[in-house]
Amino acid sequence: MSALEPPDTADMAAASSQQGGGSVLDKAHRALSIGIVSVVLLIAFEATAVGTAMPVAARELDGVPLYAFAFSAYFTTSLFGMVLAGQWADRDGPLRALATGIGAFGAGLVVSGTAEAMWVFIAGRAVQGFGGGLVIVALYVVVSRAYEERLRPSIMAAFAASWVIPSVVGPLAAGTVTERLGWRWVFLGIPVLVVLPLVLALPAIRRLASGPADAGAPVAGFDRGRLRLALGISVGAGLLQYAGQDLRWLSIAPAVLGTALLVPAALGLLPRGTFRAARGLPAVVLLRGVAAGAFVAAESFIPLMLVTERGLSPTLAGLSLAVGGATWALGSFIQSRPAVEPHRERLMVIGMLLVAVAIAAVPSVLVHAVPVWIVGVAWGFGCLGMGLVISSNSVLLLKLSPPDEAGSNSAALQISDGLSNVLLLAAGGAAFAALGGGSLAGAGHAVAATGGSHPTAFAAVFLPMAAVALLGAWVATRVRVR
Repeated sequence: MSALEPPDTADMAAASSQQGGGSVLDKAHRALSIGIVSVVLLIAFEATAVGTAMPVAARELDGVPLYAFAFSAYFTTSLFGMVLAGQWADRDGPLRALATGIGAFGAGLVVSGTAEAMWVFIAGRAVQGFGGGLVIVALYVVVSRAYEERLRPSIMAAFAASWVIPSVVGPLAAGTVTERLGWRWVFLGIPVLVVLPLVLALPAIRRLASGPADAGAPVAGFDRGRLRLALGISVGAGLLQYAGQDLRWLSIAPAVLGTALLVPAALGLLPRGTFRAARGLPAVVLLRGVAAGAFVAAESFIPLMLVTERGLSPTLAGLSLAVGGATWALGSFIQSRPAVEPHRERLMVIGMLLVAVAIAAVPSVLVHAVPVWIVGVAWGFGCLGMGLVISSNSVLLLKLSPPDEAGSNSAALQISDGLSNVLLLAAGGAAFAALGGGSLAGAGHAVAATGGSHPTAFAAVFLPMAAVALLGAWVATRVRVR
């Protein structure tokens, strides 16, 4: 299957982008939109369901001591996949990167679902993470190539909406499958379901978004230096995550080595000026990391706090976050309206303020006189803010990226997201453990306590994350070039 675009396809795409009519579900885009949104839907379901099945899998495989590595393996390989996908998509178009990513994602699920030992299970998660990194960046390039600028907010809103049902029913469905059929079917069922999205999406991508952005330019080779940096950032992040989960003196060694690998790699892979929030693209990339990292680090501790401090069952604690899927989609829908385009920067500032207030309000339930439903209300507003910020962030990235740089810039955005997740989770987990809390079960997922906890330990997580989100409100003022 050739990834090179037919000679007339670029002209057709350019003509389409100049037309005023159409939508993401018109005849030209319908199959593509349904296909790629279905891919996101399945990835979302897997992401929300796997946390439910993981504890049972680790116990049956005698791998509880290695539990965290099942998550960090996914994360570290996904970072490498993101950088590779960015170069691959800019060089040959997103078709092959996306197809390979979906194949690797499915293969990793099969390996984990059939594993008889924990290390095999972890290897499957690593393969799955590599595939997930390829897919997420390739999808951004597809949106950049196949949808004219005015349609991109709508397809990004559709991506966000595809997380609503999985966020509500994913944990419950996974729990039912785990109890009745076994944890393996949570992993083995999804690869079968991915066939239909592939049938719909791949031919449409071949028609609308394949080949290099400039068919007349010489084909560049892969930048091996950037790939080495990608490997460094992946390994470095994994070492830091491990050190954050193990507070013994011996963990200083992997922490130092991880920092030595990660810092130069991050400086080399992210746009120049990212860490000082330079206006335009660097601020857009930094904002993604600040928003996602603060939100995920805080969300990971909410179920644990409700279970250990307020006595809720794990199911009720998880359901307290369910409304967030709907409000996130609402925020993404609001940003997709043409009328808000002139106010997008202000909308992102408001979104980050909502996230900061929500994170700060959550630990109020540590005071037993405060009703627990406050968490659900606060998190609903926080997710509304994230819907405003994340989708707008993606739209601005594509707007500021030349066609031949969409892949690399999308990879930088996802690296900022993933790297911030692991760093803030490691910092929050270290503070939590140092103040007497339980241990972090896995990056980006619910946490499990190994023993009793203390309100101060939770406050040491939520309040700094609220401050990080407040910093994000300032970064959001710098996303537009004056």
